[in-house]
Amino acid sequence: MGFDDKLGNKAEELKGEAKERYGGATGDESTQAEGKMDKAKADLKQAGEKVKDAFK
Repeated sequence: MGFDDKLGNKAEELKGEAKERYGGATGDESTQAEGKMDKAKADLKQAGEKVKDAFK
């Protein structure tokens, strides 16, 4: 299930990036901050997956 998790995390990261850019383009600081949070959450999940892979 590792590959599926990594793919989902990457999709979440891209979604966060899109939100962040949209918020920046429209001047919506709330959406921009939400996008940054989504990206950070996805990055943490990716780091967890890498740790799991290291112990396989």
